[in-house]
Amino acid sequence: MQDTVPVSSIVCMAVSGLMGFLIPVVLLFYLKKKKKADLIPFLAGLSVMLVFALILESAVHSVVFKTGFGEKIYSTPWMYALYGGLMAGLFEETGRLIAFRTVLRKYMDRNINAVMYGAGHGGFEAAVILGMTMVNNLMWSFMINSGRTQALTGGYTGEVLEQIQTSIRELCTTPSWQFLLAGLERILAVIIQIALSVLVWFAVKNKKRRYLFPAAILIHMAVDAGAVLLAQTDVPLPAVEAVIALAAAAVAFCARSIYQAEEAADRSE
Repeated sequence: MQDTVPVSSIVCMAVSGLMGFLIPVVLLFYLKKKKKADLIPFLAGLSVMLVFALILESAVHSVVFKTGFGEKIYSTPWMYALYGGLMAGLFEETGRLIAFRTVLRKYMDRNINAVMYGAGHGGFEAAVILGMTMVNNLMWSFMINSGRTQALTGGYTGEVLEQIQTSIRELCTTPSWQFLLAGLERILAVIIQIALSVLVWFAVKNKKRRYLFPAAILIHMAVDAGAVLLAQTDVPLPAVEAVIALAAAAVAFCARSIYQAEEAADRSE
């Protein structure tokens, strides 16, 4: 096993981490300056992601996994994938629905705010999942390369120690390009988050399109569960990302078509 993290990996981590923080900033400035979207939907998207996904959903997981059935779910790959996908879909899409029906009601007259909301929702997720993860990876990498690995493992025993040692081993042996691929994956995730925001937006705005809300939950579940299941197989990582890219393109095309149809309907009134 390598006892140091390659410089190329550190560079790729830094690039991906910067990307994670830049995604929401770039989207915010583009939509605000070029598309004249409102700021509040962006902040609402950020808040819903924080409250519904990172706090409420995580709280439910902590309760479920302490039960016997939860242990079975956790130890069964396909059940864990479906459970995780379903919970993510339920919490995040419900959060969107509540936000659109309450604090964002007076912003519903401009459909670009659906995209702005998605930028906040997906952008915050990118900053937390990609940005903060890469910052943590970089901190660990510098400690490993400076010979302070003991500072990471000291005081831990048993399963926790094994997990830390596995993480250290992965940092040292993971091909550098895979850290860059994490950035691409997060871009695709943001595209999907924006598309799902558009679907739920019109489910609220147009009574004839209420079916888009459960559709968004199912799409969210399918994408998340599918990605987890594929990652657990022998399918090469680039192939997994290619599947996610196809899913992102399909969901984005669907959302764009609905967006354009609703825009045309608004102009004809």
